[in-house]
Amino acid sequence: MFDFTVISESKKSRARAGLMHTSHGVVETPVFMPVGTLASVKSLSPEEITQAGASIILGNTYHLYLRPGCDVIKLFSGLHGFMNWKGPILTDSGGFQVFSLAKLSKITNEGYSFQSHIDGSSHVLTPEKAVQVQMLLNSDIMMCLDQCIEYPAEKKEAQDALELTTQWAKRCKKTWEETGESRNALFGIVQGGMFKDLREKSAKEIVETGFSGYAIGGLSVGEPADIMLEIADYTLEKLPAGKPKYMMGVGTPENLVDLVALGADMFDCVMPTRNARNGQMFTNKGTINICNSRYKYDTAPVEEGCLCYTCSNFSRAYLRHLYMSKEILAYRLNTIHNIYYYTKLMKDMRKAILNDEFEEFKTDFYNKRIKGEG
Repeated sequence: MFDFTVISESKKSRARAGLMHTSHGVVETPVFMPVGTLASVKSLSPEEITQAGASIILGNTYHLYLRPGCDVIKLFSGLHGFMNWKGPILTDSGGFQVFSLAKLSKITNEGYSFQSHIDGSSHVLTPEKAVQVQMLLNSDIMMCLDQCIEYPAEKKEAQDALELTTQWAKRCKKTWEETGESRNALFGIVQGGMFKDLREKSAKEIVETGFSGYAIGGLSVGEPADIMLEIADYTLEKLPAGKPKYMMGVGTPENLVDLVALGADMFDCVMPTRNARNGQMFTNKGTINICNSRYKYDTAPVEEGCLCYTCSNFSRAYLRHLYMSKEILAYRLNTIHNIYYYTKLMKDMRKAILNDEFEEFKTDFYNKRIKGEG
């Protein structure tokens, strides 16, 4: 059971608001998905994630396949039961993690051969296996296995990765269709590096293969922001208007606002959670580093007017004290605020699109940042 409907579009940009129906609930788009790589959004309980405003989270095939393993998760009929998360889940295929984490990895037409970063054990991840594992995880949205490349990359390397990604996408779809399971959606991934002609070729091939939705991979991997936006702008237009468009691994609040304006619907990034654990908090005026000595006697919340649990109950001075003392509560409270900030940003953008006020929202968003640190 998967369906996506665009219900409103901005008249002055490509920004749009939609509804995505899944087996575990309806997701309002544009949406940000907190990263729960290991079946956990670090430091938060499922109830806290929900209270912070998140409706859908992300898990990872590579990590969960290695630990705790499919045999364990199978006992709970999938990831939802294992981690007691009631809402929708999207799982990444694991290709990027093999690329970035595995001790030794080799790529062939068949798939990835790699050694676990945990214990060095040998494994093979094929397109077929990536789908089979995700079916077992019972995620609402599954991702095709693709080939990731570093930035910068030569055109030949990007071309080869594109061709392999297309081959694998077709094999992923075949495996998905053979299961006869309709409850799990499968998204195709567009690659092509920073080359517009390759992005166009990849988009054409992936769209012709036919998927429930489409993701743009291989961006936000170290390239300058202007190049990322240029390639995203070009690629997003090549994807079907009636399907969800997912920007993988993106990004900063500014990235989200700019990319929603270009027509993107879905986002994930470790930034709000990882930065929270490093003491960086997001506000409407920019970021603040809670370890800064200026907050030692600050009785105000992280952000005035913020309704998150953290801002409703605690001061900057207290949060700084927890962080400087390396108290576990610091990571939890910081993460609650950052997830709330990200999810509220998406909801505010959605409201602006529905009211056809997105351009005004975007202008106001940047004007607040000009004023400097929160």
